[in-house]
Amino acid sequence: MCCTRRLLFALCFPLLVRAQPALDETVERALRTFEVPGAAVLVVKDGEIVTAKGYGVRRLGEPAPVTPRTLFGIASNTKAFTAAAMAILVDEGIVKWDDRVIDHLPEFQMSDPYVTREMRVRDLFTHRSGLGLGAGDLMYFPPSDLSRAEILRRLRFVPLAHSFRERYDYDNVLYIVAGELIARVSGMSWDDFVRTRILDPLGMRATNTSIRAHGEQAEVAFPHARADGKLVPLPLADSDNWGAAAGINSNLEDLSRWVRMQLNRGAWGGRRIFSEARHREMWTPVTLIPARPGEGELAQVSPQWSAYALGWNVSDYRGQRIVHHSGGLAGMVTRTVLVPVLNLGVVVLTNQESGAALNAIVYTVLDHWMNAAPVDWVAVLNESQKKREKEAAEKVSSALAKRNPASRASLPLRSYAGRYRDAWYGDVIIEEQGGRLRILFSHTPWLEGTLEHFHYDTFIARWDRRWLLADAWVTFALKPDGSVEEVRMSALSPLTDFSFDFHDLRLKPAPAGAKPY
Repeated sequence: MCCTRRLLFALCFPLLVRAQPALDETVERALRTFEVPGAAVLVVKDGEIVTAKGYGVRRLGEPAPVTPRTLFGIASNTKAFTAAAMAILVDEGIVKWDDRVIDHLPEFQMSDPYVTREMRVRDLFTHRSGLGLGAGDLMYFPPSDLSRAEILRRLRFVPLAHSFRERYDYDNVLYIVAGELIARVSGMSWDDFVRTRILDPLGMRATNTSIRAHGEQAEVAFPHARADGKLVPLPLADSDNWGAAAGINSNLEDLSRWVRMQLNRGAWGGRRIFSEARHREMWTPVTLIPARPGEGELAQVSPQWSAYALGWNVSDYRGQRIVHHSGGLAGMVTRTVLVPVLNLGVVVLTNQESGAALNAIVYTVLDHWMNAAPVDWVAVLNESQKKREKEAAEKVSSALAKRNPASRASLPLRSYAGRYRDAWYGDVIIEEQGGRLRILFSHTPWLEGTLEHFHYDTFIARWDRRWLLADAWVTFALKPDGSVEEVRMSALSPLTDFSFDFHDLRLKPAPAGAKPY
């Protein structure tokens, strides 16, 4: 084929038009206001691409622009692909949504035998297992060296926070289980199944399930986050072990096909990816999510009802049902929104951790097509974000103000050092180095930092990679003889991403001579 990729894109999408000026202005203002280096915006209406446009740059300090071909990590938008993969297997009669997980994965085990026995395939997709918010995420985020099979094995040690099917609490780990189940029954890896049964039939040729698949010439957006107040580019995260939950990388050119297939109820190019029956199931609410009313202008777009279906959120926006999902990685947030009654699809990809910028763009597009009165969403969400940050800073300041400056650590620093072990995460190492304590999560190279004494036997973990924005309390509990019995951790700031589930750790001194775990 003599055509270049750029020409091919133009030939394949002759109806591509420039974004409406109001959208251009909103995106550019959002990037400036929230310090987002780059974004990509897709709008599909009635099966046609209305907008597919890049804004800003892929990496701060470099001129390469974001285009419709720029790859972003779509994070938890991956969950809809995993649900679609399972739906294909349901269509083929290989799996049923209400099959017991252990009938396909006998090694699957939760911390409660009843939940292990009664967990159904459907439950893997609906965030109602009894696990707490983000429970177990530290096994794979930040990037770790634990395999998918090992994560599945360690799941049995993750504590449950609630009764089975009692309430909604978002998790990633059960999507990893779903990916392993797909691999077991299909005879191919989750990655290969998604490639051969979804990506290839849709012609999503640039999309992949691992940053290792990026070629040298790949057009890739780099993530960005603030480190001590300054925006910096981050390394691409090698997170292959949580692939089925958050591993896909894609661009607007490919996602335009995914969105149009979804709005076409599973059909694409004269063939079916999955049946209409499966399509309805994936968009049917299963787990109710408590609605949180917004304030001011946000009240008019806050959902009156919200639920999780199979790989998708379902709620309302200005009285219309929307099907949607967001995705977040370190330094990158993305969102997909479908409005079935309008046959409208919106995708926004950004390379900074700013949900405010993301939503300002999404709300502007939705309002345009719903003929709603214009709202300056950049200004509204900027004010909301500043309020949230102010409240969080006040909570941190209040906690720090409770420090007793006259207190001293109960033990010499060397007595806190050692190898500590949590049943589901593994080993955390604390060492004395040059008159200070250092902490290292053995499976997670990014989680390395200094323990700063706060008071009594409580320290603050200050991570070397300041852009993690996840400093944590570290408290040592002592036995009567003065030795360490247990170490507990929790996030310092309420703005810390829930995937830093430090609070779920129960760190005990590892047995003498024990092998690393």
